[in-house]
Amino acid sequence: MSAPDSEKALHESANSIEANDSKESHNLSTVEIDPEAERRLVRKLDWILLPLFTLIYCTNFVDRTAIGNAKIAGIEKDLGMVGFDYNIALTVFYVFYIVSDIPSNLALKHFGSVWLAAMVTCFGVVSIATAFVKSYSGLIATRVFLGMAEGGTLSGLTYIISRYYRRTELVMRIGIFFGVSAPLAGAFGGLLASGLLHVGDIGSVKSWRKIFLIEGIMTTGIGLLCFIIIPTDPERTRMLTPEEKALALARIDADRVVQTQGRKEPTTLRLIWKSFNINTTLCLLCYLMANISFQGLSLFMPTVIATLGHFTVVESQLRTVPPYLVSVVWALVICYISLRIKRRAALCFVCGAFMVLGYAIAVGTKNPHARYAACFFSIMGGSGIGPLELAWATDNAAPDTVRAVTSAIIPGFGALGSVIAVWTYLPADAPNYHKGNSLNLGTASAICLLTIIAALYIRWENAKRERGERDYRLEGKTAKELEELGYLHPRFRYQL
Repeated sequence: MSAPDSEKALHESANSIEANDSKESHNLSTVEIDPEAERRLVRKLDWILLPLFTLIYCTNFVDRTAIGNAKIAGIEKDLGMVGFDYNIALTVFYVFYIVSDIPSNLALKHFGSVWLAAMVTCFGVVSIATAFVKSYSGLIATRVFLGMAEGGTLSGLTYIISRYYRRTELVMRIGIFFGVSAPLAGAFGGLLASGLLHVGDIGSVKSWRKIFLIEGIMTTGIGLLCFIIIPTDPERTRMLTPEEKALALARIDADRVVQTQGRKEPTTLRLIWKSFNINTTLCLLCYLMANISFQGLSLFMPTVIATLGHFTVVESQLRTVPPYLVSVVWALVICYISLRIKRRAALCFVCGAFMVLGYAIAVGTKNPHARYAACFFSIMGGSGIGPLELAWATDNAAPDTVRAVTSAIIPGFGALGSVIAVWTYLPADAPNYHKGNSLNLGTASAICLLTIIAALYIRWENAKRERGERDYRLEGKTAKELEELGYLHPRFRYQL
């Protein structure tokens, strides 16, 4: 074939592809959203996605906090850890967790859900490896790899679920798989740890090592299963029929200012930078400070409860379960209310107030029963505010790249709170942990204040858009540039 003929063939092929794409986009854009069909689709998505995502994040949280249960089962003595060695091991994990979060979500956007399945498998394998470490340096190495593998799990699940649900629907779904998973995993981890410490040794695997081995095997099995069952984007998933795919894409497009028919814009540094806006920053700060409380108590609650009475190791483990179970119910209730009233700020404030109450009790009294009750209030507040802040930030993020980065910024940089949490409950502060509880009382109060500021900002910005004071952003923009405006588009309204 001659060069001119070749060029002509390529040109015709390109035209054909563009025509097909245009035809497909037209078909998607003209899909009529039948309310009954939409309800059936949402129910189907709920029954498939939510149990799976809850299970995945449960494994993530159980593997991450297993070291808390291992601490009172003798890991420090066996590995020769002294002073702040335990705190350093926890800090190392979160440093690598933070570093890997945003790159992981961008990789997920590019490669699809197979990336998430690989991550789950990897942190299961690392947990198994932790059961066989012989030294403190070996523990540090496993914490490094665990942080790299787990960084991006929560943000990845949030990003995937935002590709299937409308903005107003997100809070309940994130509340279920995130708000329920963390306290449920905390309760399950305590029960499993106490049970494993009662059973016989598994070969050379004894005491705390059994916790890492069994939990790691369970996670690895779930990770391998995810390669087969975890869904990808609506237009490519195997769990939906062609009609359901078209409806799923039409639903999401109807929720956007500029319709894209499921098309993802290229990832650029400019879009990544746009993710660091005022709304995201305020949500991040609230999430970070809630994380100081929730992660601090999650990692140290067995130790804290052990100081409240003369309990055996197993009794301390079991007493960590009730606060988590109550928090599961609370997280569901608070997210359901948020869904019904279509508000985030008011419920975030309520959760912050619960944390203030819990830490005020912890600081103000040495009564063991009152301090145990304080654990309930503190965990309840933290379990509710996490999914609310994550949903709030994701609600107000667009286009797709900004949503992917925003859903990584909140849990990623929010993990800085976990780093701080590691150093809030120090051995020298036992048994009352006055310094740690006082810090958390201050951060809980700051959450309430920042929530008010965020709500006032959103009201102010939405009012300016209603008055047409942001319409200048549309001047001289191409169709591609209008798509990439995202949350800056004058017709975009922030969720309050």
